[in-house]
Amino acid sequence: MNSDQFKGKWTQFKGELKKQWGKFTDDDLTQIQGDYEKLLGKVQERYGDKKAEVLKWTDQWYQRTEQPKGEHAGSRPR
Repeated sequence: MNSDQFKGKWTQFKGELKKQWGKFTDDDLTQIQGDYEKLLGKVQERYGDKKAEVLKWTDQWYQRTEQPKGEHAGSRPR
């Protein structure tokens, strides 16, 4: 995901981010404003030891939103 793609999905993404990773505050989200570099800084600040996990979730979220409708790979219950 590049910076432009991230910025374009920000409004949709920030709600999911806060739901999944509750340490992010409304102020954090306001400061990030769709800037991927700012997100990286806030991830480090809030989740230092889990940074890789948060960024992996971010990439997976983006991939899910980019799939054509009806093609949700890996979304079947186990």
